[in-house]
Amino acid sequence: MSDTPVPPPPAPAGEDKTVAIISYLTIIGFIIAIVMHGTKKTQLGKFHLRQNLGLIVVGVALMIANFILAFIPIIGWLASLVLSIGLLVLWVMGLISALNGQTKPLPVVGEKFQAWFGSAFE
Repeated sequence: MSDTPVPPPPAPAGEDKTVAIISYLTIIGFIIAIVMHGTKKTQLGKFHLRQNLGLIVVGVALMIANFILAFIPIIGWLASLVLSIGLLVLWVMGLISALNGQTKPLPVVGEKFQAWFGSAFE
């Protein structure tokens, strides 16, 4: 048996990627994607809405943490920078997954987001 990772399956043929992509484009885009998803529900849209909802929650928590870390010279500033870059990397990975029409969970937190927000966007 090989240890090569199996790529996530692409979305079913013809499934619209619009909701998935728009959900990552600012908070306004997220709200628009929710409205669009309400009229045409897709597995891909639901998956990426959950992933981005998790990123938004983490982003809000990070803003609070950054406010606190700002008062700790050097170490706090570096921690804030690293956490912010980490969030940006996760956001880009989610957007790329949506652009490719994949339901690929974000590293480390993606599976948790799907579990925590499992009933959202049904």
